[in-house]
Amino acid sequence: MSLRETISNDLKTAMKAKEMDRVAQIRGITARIKDLDVAARANGKEVGDEDILPMLRSMIKSRTESATMYREGGRPELAEKEEAEIETIKTYLPPEMDEATLNAEIDAAIAEAGATSMKEMGKVMGVLKAKFGSALDMGRVNPVVKARLS
Repeated sequence: MSLRETISNDLKTAMKAKEMDRVAQIRGITARIKDLDVAARANGKEVGDEDILPMLRSMIKSRTESATMYREGGRPELAEKEEAEIETIKTYLPPEMDEATLNAEIDAAIAEAGATSMKEMGKVMGVLKAKFGSALDMGRVNPVVKARLS
């Protein structure tokens, strides 16, 4: 089942269970997917899971920043709302690699690319992107690769 179908089914389930907060959260996700569809239609492309995953990660990033600002601004109720949305979005992402596995994969990619300096970081990132595609959060990988090549 594709990610789009899973999200649609979860929306229907939440509507039947009258979970209005979850319905609103999932509708926000579907609205962003429709935005991707419109943008892709202009280019004659079709949106797949590999396009939806980075969009979900960007949604998490923006909500994390918002929650931090709300907490700093003394609005914990709004921060909790953002954090609940983050948890809903995370259910649609593949499970993250643990640190040991991630470090091993980065070391393997550095060896495969033959990288020895920061100038070759793009090669390492290309190897990781080819191997894992959108399943790997490059925002999490980037600082580790930089540290290894420095």
